[in-house]
Amino acid sequence: MTRVTFLDHSGFLVELPTVTLLFDWWKGELPALRPGVPLLVFSSHRHEDHFKPEIFTLDADAFLLGSDLRLTPRNLEKWGLSEEKAARCVRLGKHDTVSPLPGVTVEAFPSTDEGLAFLVTANGQSIFHAGDLNWWHWEGEDPGWNRNMEVNFRRYTEPLRGRRIDLAMLPLDPRLGEDGFRGPKHFLELADIRRFLPMHQWGDFGFTEKFLARYPEFAAQTVPVSREGQSFIFKEEDA
Repeated sequence: MTRVTFLDHSGFLVELPTVTLLFDWWKGELPALRPGVPLLVFSSHRHEDHFKPEIFTLDADAFLLGSDLRLTPRNLEKWGLSEEKAARCVRLGKHDTVSPLPGVTVEAFPSTDEGLAFLVTANGQSIFHAGDLNWWHWEGEDPGWNRNMEVNFRRYTEPLRGRRIDLAMLPLDPRLGEDGFRGPKHFLELADIRRFLPMHQWGDFGFTEKFLARYPEFAAQTVPVSREGQSFIFKEEDA
């Protein structure tokens, strides 16, 4: 059984049987953590809507950090990291694979914005958090910029082609209008995604309905998020 709690924006708490995963928490109330269960904390990049130094107050077994979150002496002082906490930090490169705990694998993917996306394999489940890896297509932007974004997005996501992903947290950003559908549509066509949780919606949860009205073929995979603190329980046989 897997419990997923939407914290806010792109923040999620994912509770697998033997490990807890906390992704991009910067806002929203964090539920009580299960005692005795290992905790891995992920920050995809430095933007303030994905990272806050308060994560380092948590008693995590490891902090998995995007490549732009540098462990310089200045940042260690600014973030209030002790030497002991700093030793638990793992700053990943754009194509790194690490095993922060026995039975847990974390793969990093480059982002079309800052930092990384993460694919975590644990308890026989594959959990993908895209961070700001998205097909950012802005109306009014230079056509060359938008075309370059498309090329990079397709290139960065290509290693996911055909891979089974039990749970994918993907940006569905209403600021882009219908161009915001491009990223999740591509992800859902590229990989074998069993469940898709929209994120990066800036509180406009109704945008998921607009996406599904345009692409009803994704309704079975999509788990709409409607409020902060909302929890979902998934059983393996539901996949």
